[in-house]
Amino acid sequence: MCILFIAVKQHADYPLIIAANRDEFYARPTRISQFWDKPPDMLAGKDLQAGGTWMGVTRSGRIAALTNIRAGGEVSQARTRGELVVNALTHTQPDAVFSEQLQRHRHQYNGYNLLYGDVMNLQVYNNAKNTLVPLQPGIHGLSNAHLNAPWPKVTRGMQALTRYTCQHESLSVESLFTLLRDDHQAADHALPDTGIGYEWEKMLSSIFITSPNYGTRASTLLMVDSTGTVQWHERTFSDTGMPDAEQHHTFTLATSGR
Repeated sequence: MCILFIAVKQHADYPLIIAANRDEFYARPTRISQFWDKPPDMLAGKDLQAGGTWMGVTRSGRIAALTNIRAGGEVSQARTRGELVVNALTHTQPDAVFSEQLQRHRHQYNGYNLLYGDVMNLQVYNNAKNTLVPLQPGIHGLSNAHLNAPWPKVTRGMQALTRYTCQHESLSVESLFTLLRDDHQAADHALPDTGIGYEWEKMLSSIFITSPNYGTRASTLLMVDSTGTVQWHERTFSDTGMPDAEQHHTFTLATSGR
C-alpha cells in the first residue's frame, strides 16, 4: 500500500473514511480482497508471495493498513512487512502492548508506516522515526514518508478529500474512486529526493501510478457510517491501468471495538 487518505469525524454520516491505493509490481501475485478462512472475520487482500496483506478490517472493527517508507538501502533479509497488518488485525492483547512490540521489533523490518486500531481509535506507527501518532479529527494523508508529509501528491489528495467531505452530504463511491485515479505528476522542483533517481521519483509522484512494470494495482474505499455499518469497495487494475475487477462487502460491526 502506497498512499492513504483518511477522514476522521469530518462527515456527519461517515465518521471514518479511508481512500487508499496499493502500488506494487504487476508480477507480484495477489489475491483480491475477501474474508479469509483463517481468521474468518478478517476482510483483506492477500500477497501470495509473502503471505501478508496491505490493508484490512475485521467484523469487530479493527483496521490496519501499511505503507512502505521510501528511503533506499532496504535489507533483503528483513521480515515481510505485510505480516504487520495481519498481526494488527488479529492480536488479542491491549493496543498498548502491541505498540510496545512494534517498537521492540522495529529493526527487523524495512521502513514502514502502520495505521492500526479500532474504528474510532486509530494511530500510525513509523518504525524509521520510532513514533506513534494518534489520529485526531481531521483529514490525513499517509504515503512513503511520515504522516501528513507535505509531498505534492499527499497534499493534493488531502485537499481533494477535504473539499469533497465539506461539500457533499451523501458520499459517492465513484467520486472517491475518481480522487484515487488522479494521475497528475508533481513538477520537477517539488519532487521529493528519496534516493531512487529522477525517473522513479517522477513516476511515483502521482496518486495513481502507471508504468510498464509497476503501478497502482488496487484502489480501496473503507467507509464506516454512524450506525456502525462498514462498506468496503475495491477496484483492481491491469498493467495498463484499466479496471479489471471490483469487490464490495457490507457488514455491521459485531462490537464497537476495543
